[in-house]
Amino acid sequence: MALGPNNRLGMRTQQMSNDQAYAAGIDEGLRAYMLKVYNYMCIGLGLTGAVAFATSTSPAMMQTIYGTPLQWVVMLAPIGLVFFLAAKVQSMKASTAQTLFWVYAGSMGLSLAYVFAVYTGESVARVFFITAGAFAGLSLYGYTTKRNLSGMGSFLIMGVIGLLIAIVVNFFLESSALQFAISVLGVLIFAGLTAYDTQKIKSIYVESDGTAVAEKKAIMGALTLYLDFINMFIFLLHLFGNRE
Repeated sequence: MALGPNNRLGMRTQQMSNDQAYAAGIDEGLRAYMLKVYNYMCIGLGLTGAVAFATSTSPAMMQTIYGTPLQWVVMLAPIGLVFFLAAKVQSMKASTAQTLFWVYAGSMGLSLAYVFAVYTGESVARVFFITAGAFAGLSLYGYTTKRNLSGMGSFLIMGVIGLLIAIVVNFFLESSALQFAISVLGVLIFAGLTAYDTQKIKSIYVESDGTAVAEKKAIMGALTLYLDFINMFIFLLHLFGNRE
């Protein structure tokens, strides 16, 4: 039986309503997922800051860590945790991944305690708020832009590798000019990564993901943005921080 114009119009209207309801469901789920990512990241940063400040104000802790070979363990432990978490997150429970993220954030606090000892509290606070403002704007851009940022991903990763090589070289050269160039490039690279990573984290959201999978995606997304923030903060501190 042929459908009349009114029936066809009604079917199209119903289909549009269904599509809109489906899109609204995805948008709501995506917002909740991204909010979880940002919450994890912010709590991780808060834990890092609290541990770093508490350690820096304890002469005994500073002597134990930075006056002995233990400093190398404290400095290298976060790197090992990042690689371990990235490699094993798919096979571990979401609760385990979350615990490792908190352990990582705390260990980063120990390794960054020198920041409060070397730089004035005022400059640390100032650079932190500069970083927070820049990060918020860049992450918002990555979340809302319609432009595909995937093309800049490989370029930025190559930039990070080059940055690491330059840091190692300058460890021996101790050149202030090279250190300045490294800091400027570091800020630019991690600024770009903030926008790129935000878009990538948004793109891997799948509405049908189970609770455990969605939780682990949120944790790894938080870890990625956490690293972008911390690195941008450190490079900005090298540029604008005032030493004690």
